[in-house]
Amino acid sequence: MSNGEKTRYSQEELAEFEELIIGKLEKAKSELKYIKESLTRSGDSGTDSTFGNVKTLEDGADTAEKESLNQLAARQQKFITNLENALIRIKNGTYGICKESGKLISKERLRAVPHTTLSIDSKLKQSN
Repeated sequence: MSNGEKTRYSQEELAEFEELIIGKLEKAKSELKYIKESLTRSGDSGTDSTFGNVKTLEDGADTAEKESLNQLAARQQKFITNLENALIRIKNGTYGICKESGKLISKERLRAVPHTTLSIDSKLKQSN
């Protein structure tokens, strides 16, 4: 640290990020629960007296909706896992350190994407 560049965030800074992540995690879990409830409800047709041709169209729409909800649930579960992993990195002292460059990820980026493991420079290099 002879050049004055920080290599880790302080405990106070980490506590701020932890609070942010816990808030996002609670919201994400609530949304996942809602998606799962929607999936189980979409199996209920609601009416028994649906005529043949209309029923076939509804089945197609139900299938598309279920597929969409399943994809949404999978993305939400991945987001939750990433947030939980970020909490682990806070506990073990590696949070906010870019896994490619080893430098600190900017606070602005961490506030926007608190589960990121890459600085914006590393992320841009990765997508090229």
